[in-house]
Amino acid sequence: MTHQRQIYLLDPQELSPETIAVTFAKTSRSPESFREIAAELTEAKSAEFNEKWVVGYGHSSVAEHAVLHIALENISRLAVENLESNRLASYTEKSTRYQTWSGEAFFVPSELDTHPLRDTYIQTCQLLFATYRDCLEKLEKHLLENEVQHENEKTAQYERRMRSTAIDVCRFMLPASSLANVGMTINARALEHAIGKLLSAPLEETRQIGTEIKAAARESVPTLLKYADEIPYLQTICTDFSSLELSPSAESNDWCQLVHYEPDAMERLLAAALYREQNNSYAQCLSAISTLSVEQKRELIHCLLDIPDPHTIPSRELENVVFTFDLMLDQGAYFEVKRHRMMTQTPQHLTTELGYAVPRAIFAAGLLDKYAAAMQEARNTYRQIADFDPHVAAYVVPNGFNRRVLLMVNLRSLVHFIRLRSATNAHFSVRRAAQRMAEEATAQLPELANLLGRNELETSQSVEDAYFYSSRL
Repeated sequence: MTHQRQIYLLDPQELSPETIAVTFAKTSRSPESFREIAAELTEAKSAEFNEKWVVGYGHSSVAEHAVLHIALENISRLAVENLESNRLASYTEKSTRYQTWSGEAFFVPSELDTHPLRDTYIQTCQLLFATYRDCLEKLEKHLLENEVQHENEKTAQYERRMRSTAIDVCRFMLPASSLANVGMTINARALEHAIGKLLSAPLEETRQIGTEIKAAARESVPTLLKYADEIPYLQTICTDFSSLELSPSAESNDWCQLVHYEPDAMERLLAAALYREQNNSYAQCLSAISTLSVEQKRELIHCLLDIPDPHTIPSRELENVVFTFDLMLDQGAYFEVKRHRMMTQTPQHLTTELGYAVPRAIFAAGLLDKYAAAMQEARNTYRQIADFDPHVAAYVVPNGFNRRVLLMVNLRSLVHFIRLRSATNAHFSVRRAAQRMAEEATAQLPELANLLGRNELETSQSVEDAYFYSSRL
């Protein structure tokens, strides 16, 4: 046997996902090369192995080597949200920033098939889409008449920029029923759990998607998804907590609150970095850090956080610092925040009860009455359908309505989020959130000032002043 280093790909066009998974699994007990192991396997042998070791004995990590690329077309954005709640997967979806929607591109839930509010639901969705298209045309015209063309900007570039600006504003009117396409890359172990979540969801569309994903995926991984099924535990949690009757205290008007952080977070961060480099216990490292001067600590923090470029991933020791934020965002902004799946996210249900945001451009273009009328119609329809089923009613809620989400995020992930989402090319809704989160974190831990990578040309207030007529009507 040669001991020369070899690095190569196992070709998914030649080997099935289950065979690749078994090939990698067998290396723990076989001295043969991966090519030799794969050559000995057949589909039947791979299925037998997975049946015994993964399904029978619970060696689930084997299933992580079976990777699938799943295409989903014409599912509602409400269903997309459920699908993308799975952390260990990669997604690319139809963007509300770079595409526009046609007037009939919305989902009609089967729960309303025999319900008297079905026609009201359809009419409300049609009104939202008609208002979206009308405002898009009028706002683009207004921008072209009032926005200055940049020096050296070609006319075609200027027109595209105005079009993009109009799309960014008018997306606030798109309801959660809007149809979208999603590409998902996921391993079989994570997919089994994802299917279980889909099958356990309260909406019929989502359960059907779970059934269809399972059927499509089992063509490639027939054994590994054999027992993917609904998860009663998730359903019980929803029932138990939703039935509790509480007497909440007075509500804060602050849309972004840092509700938890550790005051000694910086010292623990430095202790973890010291622990990695020196042969001492964590307690010894923490004690040593506590003896350093403020200037010495500042220099070490700067060393860890002074990241040379946006493409460099920060040191993993930053994960020792954790923040918890309570945010109220418009649904469009939340849809971008939810892509940062290294955060622990707990969103509340999508409703119309927290009011809606109004982009300043809507007011400036004289479209406020039309916009407000459409949003009020959506609110009225939501409340009527919510008496029947609040989960179904969420389909009619537009992107502009506010929603709460609890975010627990470590410093490493926060740096990534702020760098990406405070950049000038990010949507203004999520820019406001990224700036505010940076401000809240640095207010409590001043050592982080100027080290989070935020866009220094803006603040959360300047974004709000420039882009929002109102953040809650």
